Amino acid sequence: MTKTKTMKLAMLGMCFITSIQLAFSQQQNASSTPANSITAEQQQIIELSKDKWQWMADKDVDKLATLFHDKSKFVHMSGTWKKDEELDIIKTGRIWYKKADIHDVAIEIIGDNAIVWNRITLTADVRGNDAVTEFTVTEVYKKLNNDWKLLAMTFSSVRDTHVIEK
Repeated sequence: MTKTKTMKLAMLGMCFITSIQLAFSQQQNASSTPANSITAEQQQIIELSKDKWQWMADKDVDKLATLFHDKSKFVHMSGTWKKDEELDIIKTGRIWYKKADIHDVAIEIIGDNAIVWNRITLTADVRGNDAVTEFTVTEVYKKLNNDWKLLAMTFSSVRDTHVIEK
């Protein structure tokens, strides 16, 4: 084989390998792009929801009091109550939301309202006993004077195979 033919074959081989790598890279990028892109406003609310879980773990009732609307309601496995009771429960540690591992999030914004669904594993101390529970938590927010306020939060017990449809 001549030196020219060898170089042509080498160049052809390099082009072939480069095209395969490019095609593979494009396929990976396409599959990692979510079908439903998250807007900046949706991301802001998702971050607010995530911060809320940390404030609950830290028992930071001052930040939570600002986030929770005065007429907000909370639905738990053991009952339903309003803002003041929820804040008191967190402050006194009757329920200590130690950690919320967030597995999945979906969000919809409709006008000045936002609904966030979190599938979580919650580690909590409830009346002195540790509990680890799978939940889907539904949070309803309303934008008031350019701030998002939590109107409602409902804990639904689910199996770990539960999937939030987006």
